[in-house]
Parts: sequence; C-alpha cells; structure tokens
Amino acid sequence: MASLERKPLKRAPGVSTKRQAENLSQTRREHASEIAEDYVEAIADLVAETGEARVVDLAKRLGVTHVTVNRTIVRLQRGGLVTSQPYRAIFLTEKGRDLAAACKSRHETVVAFLRSLGIPDRVAEMDAEGIEHHVSPETLAAFKRVAKQGVAR
Repeated sequence: MASLERKPLKRAPGVSTKRQAENLSQTRREHASEIAEDYVEAIADLVAETGEARVVDLAKRLGVTHVTVNRTIVRLQRGGLVTSQPYRAIFLTEKGRDLAAACKSRHETVVAFLRSLGIPDRVAEMDAEGIEHHVSPETLAAFKRVAKQGVAR
C-alpha cells in the first residue's frame, strides 16, 4: 500500500518559498478565470456560426450538463459578461465580447507557436487549450515572434 506520508513540495533551484507561493497563487487565479474564458469563447463561436448560443449547444460544445451551463451563465451574468433570459439565447455583453476576442487571439497565437515547432495540428489545438490560460503577456509576445518567423515542417 502506498504511503500516505506527505513529501515536501520541491521548488525549482533559486526560487524562494515566497516566490513559489506567489506563482501557485497566480495559477489558482488563472484556473478560476479559465471557465469564464472558455464559456465566452464558446458563446462567441456559436453566435458567429448559428446566430445564437443556447444552453443545449454550450453543454454539447463544452462537454458538460445543461445544469452546469445554467449555473455558470448565472456567474457570468453577475460578472457582466453575458445576458440571457430563461429559455432564450445567451448573448455576450461588450465586456464579454472583448474577453472572447482576447481569448481567441491568445489561443490562435499559442496554436501558431506550437505549429511553428512542428507540432501536429490536432495536438497543437489540444495543448493550446491548457496553455492559453496560463501564458504571461511576455511569453505570449515571444510566442508571436517565433510563430511569425515560422519553422519549415
């Protein structure tokens, strides 16, 4: 049976305990915003494709239940990102549209960077879904520079 004894968390060489705590805190904040970003991006895509975003379509696209979508939409409404009425389509506010555009741009940059490294399209898209939420502006700018240069595949 595996030991239940906790091992100390290892830090990278030269990283102080305080810096590690700051880094982990930043990651937790980013995780909290990931859901909102995924939702506004999906809503924007659905509106562009079909003219509206419905709970059932969001549930299917995001792989969650309609109950989860409804709960999340309420949180997004409180955050000023979407508007909706019961049994009606969901629409992005100006704030939501701005966030969706920023998310889409960031996603496209990460995908282009990964592709420039020779990563296959399917894998680049899949990996970008995680990376895009945690990349700093400085790293994203570097990704853009490298992706623009391109690498022959």
